[in-house]
Amino acid sequence: MFYLIVATQALSLVGSRMTSIGLGIWVFSHTGNTTPLLLTAFFTELPGMLAGSLLGVLVDRWDRRRVLMLADAGQAVGTLILMLDFLLGGFRVWHLYLIALLQGSCMAFQQPAEDATTTMLVPEHHRERANAIRQIAFPLAGVVAPVLTGSLYVAIGITGVMAIDLATFLVAVLAIYLIHIPRPRPTEEGRAAQGRLLQEWLGGLRYLAVRRPLLYFVLYLTFINFLLNGPLELAIPYLILVTGSESLMGRLMGVMSFGAFTGAVLVTVWGGTRPRMHTLMPGLLLSGAMFLAYGTARSPLGLAVSIFLLMAPLPVMNALFLSIMQVKTPPDMQGRIFAVVGQLGFLGSTTSFLLTGPLVDRFLNPAVGAPAWRWVEPLVGRAPGAGIGLLLAATGVIIFAATLVAYGSPQIRRLETSLPDYKAVAADNPTAGTARRPAPR
Repeated sequence: MFYLIVATQALSLVGSRMTSIGLGIWVFSHTGNTTPLLLTAFFTELPGMLAGSLLGVLVDRWDRRRVLMLADAGQAVGTLILMLDFLLGGFRVWHLYLIALLQGSCMAFQQPAEDATTTMLVPEHHRERANAIRQIAFPLAGVVAPVLTGSLYVAIGITGVMAIDLATFLVAVLAIYLIHIPRPRPTEEGRAAQGRLLQEWLGGLRYLAVRRPLLYFVLYLTFINFLLNGPLELAIPYLILVTGSESLMGRLMGVMSFGAFTGAVLVTVWGGTRPRMHTLMPGLLLSGAMFLAYGTARSPLGLAVSIFLLMAPLPVMNALFLSIMQVKTPPDMQGRIFAVVGQLGFLGSTTSFLLTGPLVDRFLNPAVGAPAWRWVEPLVGRAPGAGIGLLLAATGVIIFAATLVAYGSPQIRRLETSLPDYKAVAADNPTAGTARRPAPR
């Protein structure tokens, strides 16, 4: 059942990524600005930022299978509206923001439901592999989608690409309809947090607040999320500016996704270290260093190597983080806990999207060649893309420094041994799901 969900969601992700790339090319070629691309990403994540943790309470209350079906169906409706908008010749860029809000609302339900569903469908000793397989879906879509979009965009246009996306959504909905997802057996912590919507929401917040190592770890990753998202969203305009070629940009985007794919495969096969922190943190140190290299490289080879090594640790981080959270939080509270974590992540990413576009368009790009630019010109040059390059380089330095500080904190580094584990038990299983201390490591 788990693999059916993963396979069909990966297919749906390919379709969504094709639409995203097609729209990115269309918008940038018609406006010449990066801000519309980042605003689209901002509006996609805005619902999760504003109400994600409250929606997570509903994920815990409702049947998670139905939540997943409705989330996919809602995103399909958004794609259909957008396709009709193009076909009727009425498309405006601001329409894209409204569709992003609709689809973002559906995604705010979908992500915590998927994370909590994995806990119920996959035994603990297979979670790293399961989470890593889920992480493979995004980079795989990133490898496949640019190739398909580049091949089909000229022939069938943006509306044809959206029609393919719509078909993949329908396949995903059908697959979820055919499976059974067990409900988790109530735990002591879950029962203590039961009540009205607000009470259950506060229960999720209190769970994190009293477990300081877990809270500090989540806040650190929220900051990393803030640093990563805006700069990574600039890949299309940055690579076009630096290389001067849309086709070369597409190939480099493929390399970028292949790096993430390789990292996901690595953690699927290897599983990482125990404690997981000793894989997760060094990986982020590598990503920080490669961000600096990405912002300063100018040759296609240098760009390819740096973005490959930048992306490879990110799915490893995501898979191991999910595994830590799935074993350190009660299964019947995971909808709201993952939603709280997701809301913090959305807060970081949406703020990043909102700030990055104007920072690049209004300050960094116009500053290239100005008298003060001579202080950074030896690092990033003054050719097209230098303004974005400076942002990428600075991002890498901050990620590296923040990760050193977090890794040096004993509370974060040792949280896997200091906090109890939880076992996932279905509601119809006679064995109660209780907390247990992890074995010494």
